[in-house]
Amino acid sequence: MATQQLPLAGIRVIDYTHFLAGPYLTRCLAALGAEVIKIERPTSGDAGRDHPYFIQGQSGYFLQQNMGKEGVCINIKDPRGLEMMHKLVRSADVFVENYRPGALEKLGLGYEKLAEQNPGLVYCSISAYGHTGPDSHRPGFGLIAEAKSGIMAMVGEPGEAPPLLRVALGDLYTGIHGVAAVCAALLGRVKSGRGQHIDMALYDTLMSMHEYAVQCYTLSGGKEIPQQTGHDLPTSTLYGVFTAKDGDHLVIAAQVDDAWRRFAALVAGQTGNAAFAADARLHTAAGRNEHRLEILPVVRAWVAGMSAAECLAALDAVDVPCAKVQRIDEVLADPQIQARGMLIEQDHPVLGKVRLPNLPFRFSACDTTQTTPAPLMGQHNRKLAAELGYTPEQIEAMVRDGVLHAEKAVAALGLG
Repeated sequence: MATQQLPLAGIRVIDYTHFLAGPYLTRCLAALGAEVIKIERPTSGDAGRDHPYFIQGQSGYFLQQNMGKEGVCINIKDPRGLEMMHKLVRSADVFVENYRPGALEKLGLGYEKLAEQNPGLVYCSISAYGHTGPDSHRPGFGLIAEAKSGIMAMVGEPGEAPPLLRVALGDLYTGIHGVAAVCAALLGRVKSGRGQHIDMALYDTLMSMHEYAVQCYTLSGGKEIPQQTGHDLPTSTLYGVFTAKDGDHLVIAAQVDDAWRRFAALVAGQTGNAAFAADARLHTAAGRNEHRLEILPVVRAWVAGMSAAECLAALDAVDVPCAKVQRIDEVLADPQIQARGMLIEQDHPVLGKVRLPNLPFRFSACDTTQTTPAPLMGQHNRKLAAELGYTPEQIEAMVRDGVLHAEKAVAALGLG
């Protein structure tokens, strides 16, 4: 039951971002209660609008990352458009952008310029390499950061080219770190009265994710460099992916001593291999890692003798962490996902009912589920221009001259 306002209610955010890291950050801020104003460029808008899946001219990619926002499409190369942008920024608490360093300074939208007009502004930049360092001028995407960060080098089968992760780890991880940084800067502003510039880099955030590789290398004096290991972790036996009789894959995490003993007893009882459970060499993590190549054939054969469902049931019965490797259709049908409300339904003005992933925030006194769909391009042009003090005549002139642009559906549906 909602008994409190959303945490960021009353905070206005100007979202001058595209694709993923920035839009995800501002989507999170919107879910937390901020008023997020999405700024797009005529006539193409956010580049994310060109990313699949497409239906009736609308991008599911854009819908997911921009829900809960108001949309304005302004030509900031026209002095009237730039003036409107500055008015929006003066009314805002937060400005988020993810362009290459230096690009917005050329447009008069860099931090120093905007902070002169609004000293309390929290200005968050996201880029591939950040605003300092020898690579700061280089373009980049999540894939580039994944390759540079050392993460990709540890994924896949030994000796083979690393696979693509198929989840935008760098973008999303940077985005959620940006959420934390923005919220911290807003809290700091309460004490100082001033905002500040936050400089987020995809490369930095992926580097920070190394819970093992960096400390392994530095503490070993450079002797240990984690490599590709395929379907299990040599330093955490037993922890990996296995194939069942029916061809389905499952994961088993029995790397902790207590879980290992329960697991070994289960395998021994079903296979008649009493020595497997009794082998004292395997009762410690170091021993299991040392004798990993003896363990894996036994486990693989045990899993291969059953269907995935039978294997998972047996593991659940002895409280050993496990799961089927699920396809996305299985994920959406998972009762746990449904119970947690991780799939939300929205009413879109063009598409009707759409279902999209929820965010993982859960508060005891408020609901962050975002039921407002992403805006059509330019959907809120007139509304926000009027709020900024523009007269109907001025707004009509900007619309006529292309300073304010909206996709056809906005007028056709009477939305702006």
